[in-house]
Amino acid sequence: MTGMVEQESTGAAEDGARATLGVGMVGHAFMGQAHSQAWRVAPRFFDLPVEPRMAVVAGRRAAAVEEAARRWGWAESETDWRKLLVRDDVQLVDVCTPGDTHAEIAIAALEHGKHVLCEKPLANSVEEAEQMAAAAADAAERGVMAMVGFTYRRVPAIALARELVAEGRIGTVRHVRAQYLQDWIADEDAPLSWRLDKQKAGSGALGDIGAHVVDLAQHVTGERVTGVAGLLETFVDERPLPADGGALRGTASSGRGPVTVDDAAVFLGRLSGGGLATFEATRFAWGRKNAIRLEVNGSRGSLAFDFEDMNVLHYYDATEDPRLAGFRRVLVTEPDHPYVGAWWPAGHGLGYEHGFVHQAVDLVRAIAAGTQPEPSFADGLQVQRVLAAVERSAADRSTWTTVEES
Repeated sequence: MTGMVEQESTGAAEDGARATLGVGMVGHAFMGQAHSQAWRVAPRFFDLPVEPRMAVVAGRRAAAVEEAARRWGWAESETDWRKLLVRDDVQLVDVCTPGDTHAEIAIAALEHGKHVLCEKPLANSVEEAEQMAAAAADAAERGVMAMVGFTYRRVPAIALARELVAEGRIGTVRHVRAQYLQDWIADEDAPLSWRLDKQKAGSGALGDIGAHVVDLAQHVTGERVTGVAGLLETFVDERPLPADGGALRGTASSGRGPVTVDDAAVFLGRLSGGGLATFEATRFAWGRKNAIRLEVNGSRGSLAFDFEDMNVLHYYDATEDPRLAGFRRVLVTEPDHPYVGAWWPAGHGLGYEHGFVHQAVDLVRAIAAGTQPEPSFADGLQVQRVLAAVERSAADRSTWTTVEES
């Protein structure tokens, strides 16, 4: 039956048949490695209703994808992602490719009855994201699920922050400050890559990392960004070609090629509950390696988080005795904290890869239960609309741009 998992004999009479979920992954670079780690580790630390099985990984170059399969534990490799769609041992397609291929792969997989996990941002345009969300809605009626990979939602400290806001611990949300700061292209001679090509990546810092903090701001507060005013800037408009000789579309014979995306994005936002938000995304912040910073100020308190200290959440309770008032540093490693109980003893921190494991866990459980996993493709579409509004605002130099609604 479409969307179901398959039964596999364990070889042990006392266990009988065990349900498995065959995973086929498209793409095996940075994100593919993180997802591979997640699929391998998830069933070893968490009790799952079905067993993820790493059936096949697909990539363009045979030698590279064969090595990826061997290194990361995939049973087979393939050079044509379309072959994953007709394999009986693949029930879920995990899309870890550049943004210009997301729509084609995800929609085709859903039409073939495969569950889909798709990396963020969902697509390179609102139009593509709308097509993907529509395909996901149709597939859901057949029991086929789709989820977009906003992985930072699964950091335990972020999950705890969402719980505290939902419980009313900080009252009505007044302000959100959201930043994603990196420095990997701050060097003007850093080589050109596909992430700097608009046709492949869709946008630069805005879509690559800004999408994450838009999603986190909305996820933690439970509110939506309804309007924006933004600026985009490209500081370095030409870069050296990669050392391996790989040329991008439109590159010049001089050994340099054009940067066709934004290097930095700064924008204001209005939240659906009436609060104000400020967002910043840049890959030009020397010394900031992966600083995802989120602060939420409410009528009764505040929360603050920085991914470079990812096991900690700072909480301020404005209702406390003012003589004792101050930010409380909460080490989010207790068994009662979200996700943490499956891991190490209290105080033994988690890392970047654990969010991907939690993502796999949540997706497998949702598929087994027949419930819509979150964030859905509709959620991914909404973030795409925020990004598009920022681009329109920056292009028009307009003071305010309303985020489109579905």
